[in-house]
Amino acid sequence: MIAAIIIAILLSYLLGSIPSAVWFGKALYGIDVREHGSGNPGATNTFRVLGKKAGIIVMLADIVKGMAASSVAVILMNLQFIDEKNLVTFKLILGVIGVVGHIFSVFLHFKGGKGVATLLGMMIAIHYEVALLCIVVFVVTLLISKYVSLSSIIGTLSFPAMLLFVPRFQTSEPLLVIFGFFLFIVIVWTHHKNIRRIMEGHENKTYLIKSKKED
Repeated sequence: MIAAIIIAILLSYLLGSIPSAVWFGKALYGIDVREHGSGNPGATNTFRVLGKKAGIIVMLADIVKGMAASSVAVILMNLQFIDEKNLVTFKLILGVIGVVGHIFSVFLHFKGGKGVATLLGMMIAIHYEVALLCIVVFVVTLLISKYVSLSSIIGTLSFPAMLLFVPRFQTSEPLLVIFGFFLFIVIVWTHHKNIRRIMEGHENKTYLIKSKKED
């Protein structure tokens, strides 16, 4: 059992470590996104450097990474290494490890993206209804503020908030709520430079819907 859990941890970390933005950019565009834009090897910078199509593909790949890392727990359960009552706990643990892999990728000398899309994938694997509503919160915030970083922070905060205050989603798993607030803190930490740029008025804006003047 211990050996199986160690293998699961390593697998989740490696899944999260896959540098989608870097590999995709180099393979199809001959461009290393780390050398352009913000220099961040994530979906947001891919949108800026390579455009919407590439950005969407990388974002979806990062989401799938998070779902896969967290879902390794299902394999452990199906192989009877863990009980079903512990499934959510292991999904949380392995999902976090996947996000850590994205932020500290072994393929990029332990550097990486900010983990928002990978985190979203993990949340979908754990509680897809709340996760989908978090996406709605993210999109609405982005349409209003034009800041991806701010939208990511508010979208993340909405996850534990809904588990606490929306009757339909209130959970008997307090660890899930604690984890949600922990992730919020992590996202704030990984976006501290963006927060500073927003306060200084220097943060790049992203327009999902461009006006005719901007076209």
